[in-house]
Amino acid sequence: MQKKMSVKVKPNSKIQKVIEEADGSLTINLKSPPVDGKANEELIKLLAEKFDIPKSDIKIKSGLSSRQKLVEITLEE
Repeated sequence: MQKKMSVKVKPNSKIQKVIEEADGSLTINLKSPPVDGKANEELIKLLAEKFDIPKSDIKIKSGLSSRQKLVEITLEE
């Protein structure tokens, strides 16, 4: 089953955390700077830990260089 989520990323934060919004989207604070894809790598790692799935099951569908991203997560049924 594939699930698409809207994710708002805040790079260069002091604390790494995932906040679930009321509308089902996620706001994620990342320690990494938005340089050379480091923030995107950290985002995928955090989401993999949150949903307890391999990093390969998470893809950033749009917004690679934006703070607002559409992420596709493949969950086992």
